Amino acid sequence: MNGRADFREPNAEVPRPIPHIGADYIPTEEERRVFAECNDESFWFRSVPLAATSMLITQGLISKGILSSHPKYGSIPKLIFACIMGYFAGKLSYVKTCQEKFRNLENSPLGEALRSGQARRSSPSGHYSQKSKYDSNLGGHSSFVTSPAADNIEKEMLPHYEPIPFSASMNESTPTGITDHIAQVKVNKYGDTWDE
Repeated sequence: MNGRADFREPNAEVPRPIPHIGADYIPTEEERRVFAECNDESFWFRSVPLAATSMLITQGLISKGILSSHPKYGSIPKLIFACIMGYFAGKLSYVKTCQEKFRNLENSPLGEALRSGQARRSSPSGHYSQKSKYDSNLGGHSSFVTSPAADNIEKEMLPHYEPIPFSASMNESTPTGITDHIAQVKVNKYGDTWDE
């Protein structure tokens, strides 16, 4: 025990442990099927339409003269860039849909991890919270909340500085002695220099 009492409501739901999903995780057959389905659908229903649309818009902007074409390669570099951006935008736009498909899987550790992660984010504070290994010596206080005693220690330990108003002694109208004068140096035919 860390000295804190753990008070829970009698009917409070006890969170299930999150399955470990790491780099060494091997997906189930059902998860592999959903991965392939997500990859296929995100490509055909999001990436291809967005890439084609962005290329058409880019070509239209080039033909109207709003975007300039490359002197040697023409519109090809901008069209390739628009295609790549459309492709990735399509893939990224499908992430939430794919996560929802994994959440709907019945006996899936990946789906369970997504469901429990969603429950932790949407639940009020205190429910589904995991204790961090760094919380043991804080005594229940957050590092961002200060107590009156801590404020007093801060005031005693740190030097107190009075705010200084903006000083008008060094503004643009005050002469500083710095000038833009460039010294005129003369050089004779033997390389000797002198100031005038």
